Amino acid sequence: MKQPKSKRPEADPRRVALDLLARREHSAAELRRKLIRRGVAVARAGEVVAGLAGECLQSDARFTENYAASRSERGYGPLRIAAELYQRGVPDELIARFLHVDDPDWAGRALAARRKRFGAEIPAGPGERARQARFLRYRGFTSEQIHRALGPDDTE
Repeated sequence: MKQPKSKRPEADPRRVALDLLARREHSAAELRRKLIRRGVAVARAGEVVAGLAGECLQSDARFTENYAASRSERGYGPLRIAAELYQRGVPDELIARFLHVDDPDWAGRALAARRKRFGAEIPAGPGERARQARFLRYRGFTSEQIHRALGPDDTE
């Protein structure tokens, strides 16, 4: 019979952190938060994460690069990815370094996301155009990227 979590013997915080990092990359803030949630003292969690970062076992830059690439491949835009990275405790400088919002490739990704969801045809009327624009805005694309993805506007 399994013991409840609170009754389990204390595990080595470094081992817990390495187990978490073995599954996927984590930001320093995310890793610290998970260690604290598992009962590690705040100061000790910070020491463990700093030690792992010093050994290059945990890297916010590596996490940011991998996370941004993964989310963009899934059809998310730069604004949404930046917000998600911020929520995970990634510093603004790293977000800016890996997410180039003005990169022309984002317009192509917005077009690919629109085509995957709605097909290759350009939206027929203003209602359909607005619906597709809302979808792309939710996905985190900028207004300019959305405008390019929707094609020419007949109302201009």
